[in-house]
Amino acid sequence: MNGFELESYLAQGVEDLMKDILRASAKDPRESAFMLRFSADSLKASRRRGKYEKLGTHVPPFLICSLTHECNLHCAGCYARANHSCHDGAADTAQLSANEWLSVFDQAADIGISFIILAGGEPLLRRDVIYAAARKSDILFPIFTNGTAIEEEYTDLFDKHRNLFPVMSIEGGREQTDGRRGKGVYDSLNKKMAALHERGVLFGASVTVTRENFETVYSEAFVNDLREKGCKAVFYVEYVPADGRAELAPDEFTRLRMAERIGELRSAHRDIVFISFPGDEKSSGGCLAAGRGFFHINSGGGAEPCPFSQYSDSSVREKTLLEIMESKLFTSLRESGMLNDDHNGGCVLFEKRAQVQALLT
Repeated sequence: MNGFELESYLAQGVEDLMKDILRASAKDPRESAFMLRFSADSLKASRRRGKYEKLGTHVPPFLICSLTHECNLHCAGCYARANHSCHDGAADTAQLSANEWLSVFDQAADIGISFIILAGGEPLLRRDVIYAAARKSDILFPIFTNGTAIEEEYTDLFDKHRNLFPVMSIEGGREQTDGRRGKGVYDSLNKKMAALHERGVLFGASVTVTRENFETVYSEAFVNDLREKGCKAVFYVEYVPADGRAELAPDEFTRLRMAERIGELRSAHRDIVFISFPGDEKSSGGCLAAGRGFFHINSGGGAEPCPFSQYSDSSVREKTLLEIMESKLFTSLRESGMLNDDHNGGCVLFEKRAQVQALLT
């Protein structure tokens, strides 16, 4: 594979994060011992994936799990609300229980999945599942959260269980963040970051990139500000116009500038991990969904190619993760060449949703 290799970069980035965590927890022998064990577990997971690869089954290193349809914010342009996977109201009884999620985590560890991204809705509203994840010390859980639910109890939990890695959503400065997420959210995020940094808890930031905030969020000033607050990873995610506002999606010129800037930032800030979706996918051989690099499990247990492509022919309540990766939908997507197709927006499967749906018939 030519060009930037996302999996290799992520592996190196995680290794660097582990070193930082070891330094942060050096005063606590128990935490240092835990991180050394996790590094050993990561190596074992890689060997498990290699074993399955030799048997003809590609096991991705990542899994994305949306724990709930509930969220306490109503962010402008939210893809999850636009496609109705996130909505108000009482918790859906069809959502997976904490024990069912724990079963998914156990299976993932058994087959060599090292990193499980927890999303939502707002994942921190599923306290039962977060506590279940904390017990899986052989898996790193980046938790993509709006940050507003991080109170002292969660700060304590993140401090004690370093396999939980909060990633907080921010859209730029106060005006841009509050404009999308609600008044007071920016100041709240700053307080949460300060509290985590004071405790030596590592965290990341997630940025939805639009044509409106691109210049700000890729600027040295923005990155330096996050760096000073203790941020160790920045995830740039292109806005996907699920709500129909295509004018906000980065155009070709903006995407070219994003590719240039991500390279510059990686060279200038070696102590921070920078991930760009789908930019890194394009330069590393195409979309990583449908089991190539990851797949998505929704709050009801349905296995989907990715969070932006809500089509499923399998459920974790009926199939194992290995069986899901060989499902008709995932196999068809990987073999069709669709994942390598050019596209204009932030997600090839979102653009080709009619074609993906047709694969279910």
